[in-house]
Amino acid sequence: MKSGAADFLEFDKAKGVYRVSPEQTVRDDVEKHYWLHVGRTVAKDWRLYVMLIPMLLVFLFWRYFPMYELLGCFKVSDNVLPVSKQLFSGFSYFKRLLFAGDGLSTDFWRALRNTFILSFYGLCFGFPIPIILALFFNEIRSNIARSVYQVLTYLPKFMSTVVMTSLVTMLVKQGSLTTGMGIVSQFLSNVGLISPEVANAGLLNNPSFFRSIYQISGIWEGAGYDSIVFFAAIIAISPTSYEAAQIDGANKMAQMRYVVLPSILSTIVIMLITRIGTLLNIGYEKVLLLYNPNTYVTADVVSTFANRNGMGTGAGTGIAAAAEMMNNVIGMLLVIGANTIARKASDTSLY
Repeated sequence: MKSGAADFLEFDKAKGVYRVSPEQTVRDDVEKHYWLHVGRTVAKDWRLYVMLIPMLLVFLFWRYFPMYELLGCFKVSDNVLPVSKQLFSGFSYFKRLLFAGDGLSTDFWRALRNTFILSFYGLCFGFPIPIILALFFNEIRSNIARSVYQVLTYLPKFMSTVVMTSLVTMLVKQGSLTTGMGIVSQFLSNVGLISPEVANAGLLNNPSFFRSIYQISGIWEGAGYDSIVFFAAIIAISPTSYEAAQIDGANKMAQMRYVVLPSILSTIVIMLITRIGTLLNIGYEKVLLLYNPNTYVTADVVSTFANRNGMGTGAGTGIAAAAEMMNNVIGMLLVIGANTIARKASDTSLY
């Protein structure tokens, strides 16, 4: 489409000429002095921008600079030469991981499957729990009681991964750490859910129980902390919405269904998209501290696979970099797909 004078100017019938409208004059002035306005804003609030410097440095050194090392998945592995001087090997590592059919390829596909299963279980069981907790906190009328309950649910998040996994190990009593049955193992054995032989051997030595232990401990650790976002969205709901629902005869459950949940739906969608984006990004620390060779079949994930093969005793850093690269690419595609679906299904999306 061609633009004419009438698109930017207005016609003065009295004088018979075109002139610049006041609105266009303001737009031109803003566009002309845009960077001047930006500089004045930065100078006015310089303290806030100074506080951004540590965060920018963290992202620069721990997020962007390490991307250079991703070239290692396209280069011949050499622990002596830097990545820039290594020979180009193309997609040989990816071909070996995906199509070689040897033990390394089998271990990678097993790790990828375990990563997806653990993340999917965490999404199905771990994502709704913080929402339920936030609804529970909203119904507590005593501020003191609510604060106590919230602090108790937040505390596990502030424990280190080593402490948390040590507590889990003590509860199920893995043989190398302690002997005998732990409280959880003894309870499950007494009620007949597991046999005494399985309890004595240690639940963390049994591949069938690793996923359950991982998910339950993950919910215990992060559910309270993750409920903060949903609780903040709930307390932002206008009291008039509750009053209107009460006038219409809605009880507590009806208010949750027709007032609270629709009001925080946008927050739920945003958090769900971000959760799907990290669906395959399982940190290796917790799995590394809980798993052992007996449970590789259900516990080994891409992060631990890459860690095991990239520490000098496995297939090499090239294989480890290629495995992490594929994991991250799949995660990026999941974010794009989830955001596209959310944007088409509703008016809420990340971008």
